[in-house]
Amino acid sequence: MQTYLLSQQFDTGSLAENSTACPANATICEGASCVLPEDNFNETLSIILSTVLTIMLALVMFSMGCNVEVKKFWGHIKKPWGIFVGFLCQFGIMPLTAFLLSLVFNVLPIQAVVVLIMGCCPGGTASNVIAYWVDGDMDLSISMTTCSTLFAMGMMPLCLFVYTKIWTDSNAIVLPYDSIGISLVALIIPVSFGIYVNHRWPSKAKIILKIGSIVGAILIVLIAVVGGILYKGSWTISPKLWIIGTIFPAAGYSLGFFLARVAGLSWHRCRTVSLETGMQNTQLCSTIVQLSFTPEQLELMFTFPLIYSIFQLLFALLILGGYRVYRRHRVKTKTDVEKTEEKEDSKSTSSHAKINGGFVSNETK
Repeated sequence: MQTYLLSQQFDTGSLAENSTACPANATICEGASCVLPEDNFNETLSIILSTVLTIMLALVMFSMGCNVEVKKFWGHIKKPWGIFVGFLCQFGIMPLTAFLLSLVFNVLPIQAVVVLIMGCCPGGTASNVIAYWVDGDMDLSISMTTCSTLFAMGMMPLCLFVYTKIWTDSNAIVLPYDSIGISLVALIIPVSFGIYVNHRWPSKAKIILKIGSIVGAILIVLIAVVGGILYKGSWTISPKLWIIGTIFPAAGYSLGFFLARVAGLSWHRCRTVSLETGMQNTQLCSTIVQLSFTPEQLELMFTFPLIYSIFQLLFALLILGGYRVYRRHRVKTKTDVEKTEEKEDSKSTSSHAKINGGFVSNETK
């Protein structure tokens, strides 16, 4: 166990009279210096929270699987046009956007690399939760998240090799294939159980889905808060990275929606592709950054994945709020139109009845 030296001046007389002047948890106490064990509170808190968040995430993905129908899911796999559009967005638009933003803002090479790592990461699981709340295509959402995580095994090294050449040797970046594999397993297993439950017990699956969607919303906010608490000492970084962290997710959402619409996808699938494009696996990005760079380099850009995570969540909530307002207005407008039509029909029926001696047919009653 690492220890640190706490220097403290003691009065010799008082030390002789009071032997408890040295802290009780000191491992060594000689004269004016006491050696204390390192405070592992932050590390312990991180482990506990990671365990809790992992369990919550598994439950959320299980509940999201309860909204997936086997036939529709298999239909996306057999005719993967939507998945292909998502693939182009994920590993075409996002790395290119990261590259252009790094050039435009002329950031340091090490900072450009972390922006590119974020752009090359697969979609995050939070997109599935938001897709549910905006009435997206859940079958497409989960199949896109699964496929992008699977394709990341090969596409991440390829994209990083192509785009990071001008800044650094791509061989210097360590890709944690074990973490990518764990993410894939953590996604597939609970979703598979959810699909099975939906197939066998549809009524129970709906209840699980409602609970899971609420837990998922809480989980997204909790992850952002936890990240801010655990890494509160790392927020002093270049203003350019703050600006890129703001623009990048917004560009991902917008370009993903635009490309999906150009590809001829329906509106609810456009929303799904948009969310899958803009929402990246920021936890994977943080893992790659920690494995690849020295502590001195980390000081320059370690917080960028957290900044991106915060703004991708804020923009997702804006999309959700905008869609809910639109939906409410649309339903209200439709109801008003239907009522107006009913009034006009009743007026025409009444006048028709007067002309025809008060006869009203059974169809208009």
